[in-house]
Amino acid sequence: MQFGRTYEEFEVGAVYKHWPGKTVTEYDDHLFCLLTMNHHPLHMDSNYAEKTTDFGKNVVVGNYIYSLLLGMSVPDVSGKAIANLEIESLRHVAPTFHGDTIYGETTVLDKWPSKSKNDRGIVHVETRGYKQDGTLVCVFRRKVMVPTETYIKERGGEQPGRPELNSPSEKTEK
Repeated sequence: MQFGRTYEEFEVGAVYKHWPGKTVTEYDDHLFCLLTMNHHPLHMDSNYAEKTTDFGKNVVVGNYIYSLLLGMSVPDVSGKAIANLEIESLRHVAPTFHGDTIYGETTVLDKWPSKSKNDRGIVHVETRGYKQDGTLVCVFRRKVMVPTETYIKERGGEQPGRPELNSPSEKTEK
């Protein structure tokens, strides 16, 4: 399975469909809210949401949806990244509710070599998140610094920090 791409592997206009999707549970939403200290009752209090909001039920916190989509994109976009440089824009287009399933896709908008180091480049992408019915819920654009093939080779290959494991036939006796 591919985990990220080198600069040479990105093509402007390419679309990566991230799979599998993720069904958002009440637990996911509440845990994210608690971890980030977002205690807004729209997300945490179903009685409040039912009686006092236009939605009539809890809305999943938007930054969880953004974080989920960012994570979904890692195997296709930033798995080899040196750095995420910028989140250029972030729009929450429609609400997400407990039980919705989120799917994502990323389009490569542009790419260019680094001006300061010739072993890396910048990739400009847009990620879009959809609910199971096709409703667009979140869109964000970001710039990612990714290595060139030369960078990877000079640092020992794809997984330079991974230890070599003994095969089952090389078991040591005590």
